[in-house]
This record gives sequence, C-alpha cells and structure tokens, in this order.
Amino acid sequence: MTNFNTLAQLFDYFKNEEICKEYLEQQRWGGTPACPFCGVINPYRTNRGFKCSEKTCHKKFSVTVGLVYENSKVPLRTWFAAIYLCTSSKKGISSLQAGRQLGVTQKTAWFLLHRVREMLKNNAPKMLVKEVQIDETYVGGLERNKHASKRRPKVGGKGRDIKTPVFGIIETGGKVIVKVSPLVAKSTARAVIAQHVAKNSTMVTDGFSMYAFLKNDSEFTHVTVDHKSGQYVNGGFHTNSIENFWSLLKRGIIGIFHQVSPWHLQRYCDEFAARFNSRDLKDGARFDLTLQNSIGRLKYNTLIGK
Repeated sequence: MTNFNTLAQLFDYFKNEEICKEYLEQQRWGGTPACPFCGVINPYRTNRGFKCSEKTCHKKFSVTVGLVYENSKVPLRTWFAAIYLCTSSKKGISSLQAGRQLGVTQKTAWFLLHRVREMLKNNAPKMLVKEVQIDETYVGGLERNKHASKRRPKVGGKGRDIKTPVFGIIETGGKVIVKVSPLVAKSTARAVIAQHVAKNSTMVTDGFSMYAFLKNDSEFTHVTVDHKSGQYVNGGFHTNSIENFWSLLKRGIIGIFHQVSPWHLQRYCDEFAARFNSRDLKDGARFDLTLQNSIGRLKYNTLIGK
C-alpha cells in the first residue's frame, strides 16, 4: 500500500499508465493474474495485456476487463485521481470542482464520480449487532422554493412538500447502513431491520410511533429516547450516532452538491456511508480498498435511467 496524503503525491507516484496498470493488477489479483472469463490463473502475458492459457477459452484481456474502467477513454491516472478525491473528501466533491482539478469536462467528472460511488457500494454488509440505532430523515427542497412550472400540484388547496425518505441504521459507535425508501412506514422499517440487524440486538429509536411494533417483537429489546419530552439519554442509550451521520450527509448535500435527485440519492448515501465506515483508515488504505471493489460496470444509459 502507498499512502497518499495529497493529490500531488498521487500524481507523483502514478507517473504513467504502465505504473497504474501494474498497481491495479496487484490490487485486483494480488500478484496472481486470473482470466476474468473462465477464472484460470497464470495466463500468458502479451504486449497489450494477457491471453488465457485454457484452450477452451484462450481469450485476450487486460487488467481493466470486467471492471468499471473497461472500455473507458479516460486514462487510469485520471481515474485514480477521481477515486482519491471522492474517498478522501469528508463531505464529497462536486463534479464541477473535480472537473477543474482533473482537467476534464463537468459531464465527464460527473460520470466518473457516479461510477466511483458504484465502487463504494457495500454489496454484502455484515449484520449489525448488540446496540443498534435506527432513524429516518428526509432529503430534498421545499416546493415553494421551486420554479412555479416545476412545483407539484396542490392537494386540498395546500402545497405538497414531498421529500425523499431515507432510513439509517447504525451500531452505536460502529458502522452505518443507509437505505433510500419510497415511503416511511412500519413495514419498511421492519424489512430494513430484518435484513440488516441480528436477532437479540437492542434497538434504540426516538419516540416516533412507527417504531412501537418493536415493543412487542420478542427478537429485539426496544429502548425509546423521547426527544419531544426533552429526553436525549435513556439509561445510557441514545441516538446520537445516527443523528451525527445525518448531519454529515445533509451538510455534504447542501454545501457541496446543493441538490440531489431521488434517482441518484442512494448512490450519494452509499458514498457517505463508505467514507463513514472507513473513517479509521488512512486515505491510502481507503483508496486501495476502493480499487479492490471495482468489479462491474455502470453504463451511462443505465446511470440516467434509459
């Protein structure tokens, strides 16, 4: 692992594409290349990459095949810089700022950053245990602040301020899992808990009546911290951990991105969760961890929903 403390140090190390490819090979295969098509190890090395040694396969490939960088016209050196900027900036980086620092257009930077967010997604999160906090928040602007042509229609003579709900569950002092939801309902909360929280854990919530079902759930111990009555700690239990994460998420969205569409919100949540969950790692270690999770592709039409 190489520890980069600044973007300049990263560029000093990755001087050309060959160094980038060698580094990516080490992060992907650990010194033992394997065919991405059939899995056979120790392929032949060619001038442009590798060729599978299995006769039934015998396909040619490079280190980027099957990764987010496959068929990308953006150099790996720029990719690595985008990954470093995204993972080392506590509240994220806008595509405009990234474009200026990387020397690419805003559109290219936007696409790059979204593919980095796809790499930051935790596809197999571990079950949360012991003391777990759950809470919900809402992301989005007020209808009255929008242009008149883009406001939602009024219902019963009243304007509709409909924001996007987001559920968050976190081990007290530990890792967080964030899920964008179409609605805030008991069934949604129950499903999130069943999927991500181990049985016999202690569930800590605020006084929202939606979580009352936990009182009668024999699989969990339920502790309520009633903020409305001025209670912020109940027998040593609190919801400060998840509220601290919400503060970080909203400050990033408001201060860096300004607005996030519901279509892309989950990716932004994954980005903030990944940085939060790796907060004890140095920037270089987080960079390497992201490279190791770069399998898969996100095409532009998929990204924009076409």
